[in-house]
Amino acid sequence: MTRERATLIAALILIGAAWGIGQPFAKIAVSEGYRHFGIIFWQFALGGVLLAAICGLRGRGLPMGAQHVALYVIIALIGTLLPNSASYTAAIHLPSGILSIVLSLVPMLSFPIALALGMDRFSALRLLGLCLGLSAILLIALPQTSLPDPAMVWWLPVALIAPAFYAIEGNFVARFGTAGLDPVQVLLGACIVGAAMALPLAMMTGQWISPLPPWGAPDLAIVGSSMAHALAYAGYVWMVGRAGAVFAAQVSYLVTAFGILWAWVLLGETYSGWVWAAVALMFAGLFLVQPRPAAQAAQAA
Repeated sequence: MTRERATLIAALILIGAAWGIGQPFAKIAVSEGYRHFGIIFWQFALGGVLLAAICGLRGRGLPMGAQHVALYVIIALIGTLLPNSASYTAAIHLPSGILSIVLSLVPMLSFPIALALGMDRFSALRLLGLCLGLSAILLIALPQTSLPDPAMVWWLPVALIAPAFYAIEGNFVARFGTAGLDPVQVLLGACIVGAAMALPLAMMTGQWISPLPPWGAPDLAIVGSSMAHALAYAGYVWMVGRAGAVFAAQVSYLVTAFGILWAWVLLGETYSGWVWAAVALMFAGLFLVQPRPAAQAAQAA
């Protein structure tokens, strides 16, 4: 193995580990009463500070034309505010590892949306991948012994809102582009606009989180998740540019695997045989829906 390839693999593992820790951090963040709008505001604000530093180091400004601001608003809504509101609500009731498995549906849900928009061609293998992903959700939802408490099953539809919005976001960007901006600039703009939207929502709903001490585990989890997400996103963008989208897409497996691993290490979660069967089905589904090198080359052309 060459040093270049070893570096790329190590970077891919680190990105997956950073992204995977997001769900356990979300579980910790809501464990003592913090709720979604307050958490999301600080996620926007803290992530924005880090992304602004990255843009500064790269010598990139942040355009604020009308089309750019409209893009920031849309990405902030469908990429963070709406899906994360659902995720943090579901995190109150569902195990962190289950949330990580559910989020793996993003590339599978992207496929039917792309078909509906005329942006992709029908593929029997990718349809099979979608079916395997949905079967994995059924393995979590239907058996009485799958979840620690059978009543948790009613919160699975709430958890499914997040991957649906992420799939919509990906197809929106693929269809309409990013107005000439790179992904880090787009995410920075979305953080700035999103913070402006989330702040009044947090105030009006009584979900404001004071930044003043004392700080507990939920506060540290919010900071940790914000930093991990921003760094993982920037690392993913670098990975796509360095190794291509097909190689970078393999991070999907690592995000799920690390999400389950972090939930075990940080939260002591354990799972039934049904859940592990669901993980196997989800990984098989991910394999079938991942872009193939030939298809990716055609898209690039």
